[in-house]
Amino acid sequence: MTVNVDVVPSQLSADDAVCVEHALVERFVSLYQRLNKDNLHLLSEIYSEDIEFSDPLHQVSGLSALTQYFAAMYHNVASIKFDIHQVIHAQGAATLQWTMTFTHGKLNGGQPISLEGVSMLALKDKVYRHQDFFDLGSMLYEHIPLIGSLVKRIKARASQ
Repeated sequence: MTVNVDVVPSQLSADDAVCVEHALVERFVSLYQRLNKDNLHLLSEIYSEDIEFSDPLHQVSGLSALTQYFAAMYHNVASIKFDIHQVIHAQGAATLQWTMTFTHGKLNGGQPISLEGVSMLALKDKVYRHQDFFDLGSMLYEHIPLIGSLVKRIKARASQ
């Protein structure tokens, strides 16, 4: 089946809309696998102008603000890589399970940090809402001198 991906999904049959969304999710995964500080302009291929993005650290509204947020993130890390393990797509939404591996000169002695997370996407012709879920302690606090050992002890006590 050939579907014109330039047509707004609400103007398509349900089956065609799912095909368009599936192609969008595939572009999303592909983009995140190669995203870096030099190609942030590509975000406009998958995100709507009015994107609402949130994660445990930030809430961002609009494509320009999201691009600036990513530029700051890429400026502060030495490397970052996303491995997307699972994608669940239903009409109008997708959920992605991923591992982010990054290095930051001020965290973990500059050694790589791996973090498991989940992204929930709301879909139309582009992604208009993106919400990330991950353990902020595992990402940040556990890798800060002094605070890290305290956070690890608190987690250990809480799991008893």
